[in-house]
Amino acid sequence: MNPKELIARRVAKELKDGDVVNLGIGLPTMVANFVDPSIDITFQSENGMLGLAAAPSKENEDWDLTNAGGKPVTMTIGGVFFDSATSFGIIRGGHVDATVLGSLQVDEEGNIANWIIPGKMVPGMGGAMDLLVGAKKVIVAMQHTSNGEHKILKRCTLPFTAVKEVNMIVTELAVMEITPKGILLTEIAPGVTVEEVQQATEATLIISENLKEMDI
Repeated sequence: MNPKELIARRVAKELKDGDVVNLGIGLPTMVANFVDPSIDITFQSENGMLGLAAAPSKENEDWDLTNAGGKPVTMTIGGVFFDSATSFGIIRGGHVDATVLGSLQVDEEGNIANWIIPGKMVPGMGGAMDLLVGAKKVIVAMQHTSNGEHKILKRCTLPFTAVKEVNMIVTELAVMEITPKGILLTEIAPGVTVEEVQQATEATLIISENLKEMDI
């Protein structure tokens, strides 16, 4: 299983029946493909949709029907479209149960930097700032390191997108929760050791007494 699929499969298990969930662009969009079909999840996209479904097959792509990242999507029966003002009213009004976002960096206080690298051209932060403070639960879904560089830090070095808003981090190596005492390691991927996770992490991990193998 490739790392991105492993992450998406594990994140999907965090979503609960009846949740309204926003999926960020990139890896997080894969989560919709692995949700248990027995539960009812309503996916929201900040460009004005409620009721997104799994990605379409190549032959069924409709480029007039895309998510906030510009990728083709499908819709559930009863799915609806609306303007950006209504979409961000849903987000800012606290109606999103969970958001799943990628990130450049996360630190042990739950601070997140996921939209700008100084000196680089970027399209803007999109809905990330609103989602981070508006969603009831924030899950960061990302690969653990980038070209060997740590992404889970003692303190973010890139500009913050939001402060102390991250609840959970899921990578191809582990599942971690942000607590008042720091980052709690709760699950490790099959074949991975605690030492390997710590070596790939700048922040000092707190090891859960109930540490278990990742449920994928």
